[in-house]
Amino acid sequence: MDLSLALATFLEESRELLAQMEDILLRADRGEAGGEDMNALFRCAHTIKGSAGLFGLDAVVHFTHGVENVLDRLRNGDLAFSGELVTLLLEAQDHIAHQVAAIAAGDPVEEAAGAPLLARLRVFAGEADGGVPAEAPRADEPACTVEAGSSVPIGAEHWHLSLRFGPEVLRNGMDPLSFIHYLRTLGELVHVETVTDALPDLEGGDPEVCWLGFEVALRSPASKAEIESVFEFVQDSATIIIVPPNSRVEDFIALIESLDEDQRRLGEILVACGSLTPRELEEALACQQAAVPPQRLGQVLVEQAVVQPQVVEAALGKQRAAEERRSSEAKSVKVPADRLDALIDQVGELVIAGAATQLQAQLIHSRELHETASNLLRLVEDVRDAALRLRMTPIGEVFNRFPRVVRDVSRELGKDIELRIGGAETELDKSMVEKIGDPLMHLVRNAIDHGIESPERRLAAGKPARGTLQLDAYHESGSIVIEVADDGGGLDSERIFAKAVERGLVAPEAHLTTAEIHRLILEPGFSTASQVTNLSGRGVGMDVVKSNVEALRGSLDIDSTPGRGTTMRLCLPLTLAIIDGFRVGVGEASFILPLDAVLECIELPDGVGEAAYLNLRDQVLPFVRLRRMFAIAGESPARQSVVVVRFAGRQAGIVVDRLLGECQTVIKPLGRLFEKVAGIAGSTILGTGDVALILDVPQLVQRAIAHEGRLTGSGQRARALAA
Repeated sequence: MDLSLALATFLEESRELLAQMEDILLRADRGEAGGEDMNALFRCAHTIKGSAGLFGLDAVVHFTHGVENVLDRLRNGDLAFSGELVTLLLEAQDHIAHQVAAIAAGDPVEEAAGAPLLARLRVFAGEADGGVPAEAPRADEPACTVEAGSSVPIGAEHWHLSLRFGPEVLRNGMDPLSFIHYLRTLGELVHVETVTDALPDLEGGDPEVCWLGFEVALRSPASKAEIESVFEFVQDSATIIIVPPNSRVEDFIALIESLDEDQRRLGEILVACGSLTPRELEEALACQQAAVPPQRLGQVLVEQAVVQPQVVEAALGKQRAAEERRSSEAKSVKVPADRLDALIDQVGELVIAGAATQLQAQLIHSRELHETASNLLRLVEDVRDAALRLRMTPIGEVFNRFPRVVRDVSRELGKDIELRIGGAETELDKSMVEKIGDPLMHLVRNAIDHGIESPERRLAAGKPARGTLQLDAYHESGSIVIEVADDGGGLDSERIFAKAVERGLVAPEAHLTTAEIHRLILEPGFSTASQVTNLSGRGVGMDVVKSNVEALRGSLDIDSTPGRGTTMRLCLPLTLAIIDGFRVGVGEASFILPLDAVLECIELPDGVGEAAYLNLRDQVLPFVRLRRMFAIAGESPARQSVVVVRFAGRQAGIVVDRLLGECQTVIKPLGRLFEKVAGIAGSTILGTGDVALILDVPQLVQRAIAHEGRLTGSGQRARALAA
């Protein structure tokens, strides 16, 4: 039997559960965790341990059991969260994550690696000298949602066994009924109920698979260990839950929570867990039907004192959870990323073919064909938008990594830092999400290490002792802007300039603007740190951030005020696949501008001459001439146009010969020979089959502003505005 698919599911589920554990622990560290969080935390560890046992991953089972012991005391109120305990549990969560990663990589998982952590966990679990805890929870013991103090004996005078044999039990030569018959040697079988919920249709059933479960009432003087030993040979592949006689409320609630999350009626759940007999259910249903006005079944059972209110509430919660899960499963479906990429590629080809069809309709001057082609192109646009939305994912997927980073790094440095996250729901292409994580990690760590001061220095400067690190994301002009802002000391321009002169990056007599000095920190190997630490000081990081962002056709801007803080602003395209474009022409060449970045088009005024700026409604507008920039042969026409574009709050103009209108643009990567050409972000294929280059608006805006700044001074700009 091939277990690779099941193991892959276990690994994916484990990662999700570990992320949930980390989120709960971080909220507990802030004092925001509630009672249900304690149960959810325990369930995460319990599920990982139980699933790992199915695959024989003993090291994971052993370590997670030690974590469970601590979490069990937390949910029972025997322990309270403290900074030390949260730190220990986060380290334990990291260790389980490393074990899962090793399993995914096919590497061996050594139990000895977790021994020091287990020793520390045993202290909080109440174990003395590494011994066994007084009440160690069983591997199959489910979570309890009843507060301590509700331990009311409500069970019958017999044991209740909930048996769910594994599907392979018959193939392994075991007969489930033989185990039930053997229970007669320990006492009297009061009742056996067969659970058939998992039984498929006759056509879809496999006679060698065990589809049945059993609820057994056993009257016996035997101990729980003796009853448990009956199922010794199937414990690894079966779910065996044993509820003792005269059990407490929480024992039955725990059993309810352990039942498969199928959509059962309340009465069936209560009967299955043994807290209600079929006869009592029938009587309660009769009373329910006779009541005027009609009553809910749970209300009838409580009024008749047949079932405790807590048990009814737990069963109702189970029922609601099952319905919510079924509804959620019906609304979503997982699709492999490679299939999605293939769909986007095919949609891109469809866009190109649609543009070619419309062009042919225009050439033959057929009104009917032109209308048909226009309708086709509109439908293609809808398909394109729908396909691209499939690849969009919230940036919060990346932001969620940083609460833990900020907590750990700030404590390591002895700083008190609060992380604030905004715009986590902002969406961008999934491929971008995967690639932006490392650059953001560098920026966050730098802000913690270099940006935000120590509490003592902050208090001396009249600031709150607690620093603030803000992560924000929002859409602007067809791009996504991600900001990493701190309220620290800001960048020291004099120190940066001195360091740049020392390293030979600039001449001592150079006159640089503040923005140009700030960008010096993006140079390879540049660092102003006085000492090397495990976080920074080696001059590695910011240049990597810059190169990674530029590889995504994005840009990195720096805004810093001394004593107030620094904002690192990343601007990235929303997608790397298909965009709405605006086509322009220079000579015989065609270029594409992202339509979302285009503000307006104006005619190039007469008399501009060789200047690199013009007056646009009493504002200086720097511009670049594409003909000159790309050395395109030929004379410029008498009338030229300026396409005004915006990026990161700044405007610039692009001088072109012709405006050719909107078009759908499938982004094709440039070859290695051309990928470093300034001002070019990619290429596309037009409906004619010709290739058009996609302009890199961020680079062009920065180039125009820098070029205008070098050629003009404040006096010349003033004369331009007066002209």
